[in-house]
Amino acid sequence: MTDTARARKLADRIRVVVAETLQRRIKDPRLGYVTITDTRITGDLREATVFYTVFGDDEERAASAAALESAKGVLRSEVGRQTGVRFTPTLTFVPDALPDNARTIDDLLAKAKAADEQVREASSGAEYAGDADPYRKPGEDGDGAADADADVEDNTDGKGSPDA
Repeated sequence: MTDTARARKLADRIRVVVAETLQRRIKDPRLGYVTITDTRITGDLREATVFYTVFGDDEERAASAAALESAKGVLRSEVGRQTGVRFTPTLTFVPDALPDNARTIDDLLAKAKAADEQVREASSGAEYAGDADPYRKPGEDGDGAADADADVEDNTDGKGSPDA
């Protein structure tokens, strides 16, 4: 079993190495505005998953994915050279779903805000169905005997005998 701190450090280092190598050495014209968002590595340090996002439309995302797949060997060699581990992990590139999730959350928040605005507009001219404050307050009613009887607990089971 490997140390999780070591795996975390190696994953962070792989993320930095891949990002720098993409920026400096990979000159593929298909590669768009790629951002390396996260890297995760298995416990045996043999396989690394690199999460990325691409700024652009679906066509640019597909082209960037193809460019990353074709540059996988160069990136793995650079990771092995700069990390110095015994076994260089294989790299798997996975598009990060974070922007899509954020867009979905933004859409849901916009819908909730619109629904709240509709409720606010509908309630702006509304009046209470009864009194503004429907609760009785002591001393307002004037019938103190009825209030005193309501406060006494009934300790019988319905047949007149006390509960056990």
